Amino acid sequence: MKIVIIGAGALGAYFGSRLEEVGENVTYLVREKRAAQIRKYRLKVSSPTGNYQSLNPQIIESPTEVAHVDLVILAVKGQHLQGALEPLKMFVEKGAKVLPLLNGIEHIPILQNKLGEEVVLGGLSFIIATLSDEGHVIHSSEFHDLIFGPLHPSQIEFCQQLDVIMEAANFHNVLSDDISFKMWEKYMFISSFSGITTATNLPIGPIREQLETFSIAKNLLKELKQLANEYGVYLSDVHVEEAVEKFRLLNEETTSSMHQDRRKGLTLEVDHLHGGALRLAKEKELQLPYTETILAMIKPFEKNRG
Repeated sequence: MKIVIIGAGALGAYFGSRLEEVGENVTYLVREKRAAQIRKYRLKVSSPTGNYQSLNPQIIESPTEVAHVDLVILAVKGQHLQGALEPLKMFVEKGAKVLPLLNGIEHIPILQNKLGEEVVLGGLSFIIATLSDEGHVIHSSEFHDLIFGPLHPSQIEFCQQLDVIMEAANFHNVLSDDISFKMWEKYMFISSFSGITTATNLPIGPIREQLETFSIAKNLLKELKQLANEYGVYLSDVHVEEAVEKFRLLNEETTSSMHQDRRKGLTLEVDHLHGGALRLAKEKELQLPYTETILAMIKPFEKNRG
């Protein structure tokens, strides 16, 4: 497959490098500043699951620079979604399916309305990674999961082909037959994890130690479970407890990418995650008081230099 990755941040560069590592044709669509950084320092992955260095990464700054595309992996933060829509449309016209790896749910109908239901796959990832000053990927956990699946019956065969390709790469690949459920399950987890770490400006260890603080994280999980239920996705109390157990198993210094962005003074995707949840809740006349409070606490840090 001819694969284009929109966004060569830690997420896109990690999975793109892993696919390139096994011989796939990977190109990154990036903005001018990131393009210059990659040209100067190349792409490198440092990871407990194995290092990799790309000495000649393929980068473009315009969709017009490629003639045909089979797959676009959309690996941008939520605040950059609108800016990616026109390039995505051009890639779809060149034959591409789109695999978005954004957190949340709100982007799926936006992409489907813009590109067509048959084009947009469902997807998510679990990885803790950031970029160094040189733009290299620092992967700091054992898990590096990429989960995807069809949102439309016409995508089943394509997803099976993609599964074969990704199975060879050095990450944990899962082809799900219920990707909507998997996306909501992650949304529940990441909304709580990102929210509580960013609002408190702390990693997960100190949060777990304070029962009152950890209870807020648990209540955020419960609210997103309720929201999923309203949209016909039946997350249960068991799934909430599984998410709580994930919190307990994390290294005490582990934190979310949103909290990392706050530390770096970058723009935060709080409106996409927590604001999106509140907009979805409003459509169902559902109140999410903990989510609303977390959004209000993070909002002052949303618009930084990124």
